[in-house]
Amino acid sequence: MRSPFPGMDPYLENSHIWHGVHTLLIGEIVKTLTTELAPRYYVALEERTYIAATDPDTFVARADAAIIGAPPEPREPGLGSTPVAVLEQAITVEVPFVDEIQQGYLEIRETATHKVITIIEILSPTNKLPGKGRDDYEAKRLEIFGTRTNLIEIDFLRAGKPMPMSHLPASHYRILVHRGWQRRKAQLYAFNATDPIPAIPVPLQQGETEPKLALNDLLARVYESARYDLRIDYTVDPTPAFDPAVGAWSRELLQRTKS
Repeated sequence: MRSPFPGMDPYLENSHIWHGVHTLLIGEIVKTLTTELAPRYYVALEERTYIAATDPDTFVARADAAIIGAPPEPREPGLGSTPVAVLEQAITVEVPFVDEIQQGYLEIRETATHKVITIIEILSPTNKLPGKGRDDYEAKRLEIFGTRTNLIEIDFLRAGKPMPMSHLPASHYRILVHRGWQRRKAQLYAFNATDPIPAIPVPLQQGETEPKLALNDLLARVYESARYDLRIDYTVDPTPAFDPAVGAWSRELLQRTKS
């Protein structure tokens, strides 16, 4: 069964679903581009690790059970007067936690030299939400812009701030295509949940023909093959929720599809 949405299905942004979508979409892109680009180029799947540390300031003690004994003896002057409970049983508390997040991305490499020609990134919440993951990604992004390597940056997430760029239009989703030889210039494909995902060019080396990547078809293939229709509850609003106008359009679309 196909998604009821014409392009990006906003329900796929759910944190319980997105990681799988991200992984499967990368696989579809690899298969498609390998067919298009071989034997001059090959597509390599790479991974980077983000360290996501919780903020210790957000932690509070949480007791599973506690037996409170008699109040303590009055303190001597100068030692403070705040009463302290005497706990005869240990309580459960939370401590800062560090989690490693693996995120895949693609590199198109020249077969003869193994030189990286184009990097393809599909953004995840780690990249877009404030924190070390976003800081690390933005630093890597700037590093790429300083080279002649091309970058395709796919943002299918409405949560979080878009990546920095000038003249950014308001839209739900966006795909950035940066050709290394154009330096400060790039092409932005901005679209909404009401639109099909545009097919985008895949830049290689200057002067070479650029194959098209039909992301709308690839995402539809991912949706159908993984049977996301069995896992999504379309009777509730997506997260993040739409603005009222698009929310009304979405509910009408889903009602029409259901009937």
